[in-house]
Amino acid sequence: MLIIWITTKMKNMLHRNLPPSHPGEILREMFINEHKLSITEVAAGLGISRVNLSAVVNERAGISPELAIKLSEAFGNTAQFWINLQRNYELWYAEKKVNRKKIKHFHAA
Repeated sequence: MLIIWITTKMKNMLHRNLPPSHPGEILREMFINEHKLSITEVAAGLGISRVNLSAVVNERAGISPELAIKLSEAFGNTAQFWINLQRNYELWYAEKKVNRKKIKHFHAA
């Protein structure tokens, strides 16, 4: 169910040129809310502060590699899943910031 939701959401975003979901939104909607957990409960279970977890689920902070490992252990998926969500989110915004036309190309002769 989760894979279908994420895949469908990503396809819709790509067609509309919308940014990918912040990993915190996915954590909040598909893992915390879906399991009827509280931020306090999940933070304690992960061994992190409620403030830090709240920053992630409220999309003010990203998912670090260390947090990705903890989330994968807690929710039974992989750290790579969480890192990919974060990387895709950051890459989309980076693509919007960089003016590729101003970059000099260095090609092998």
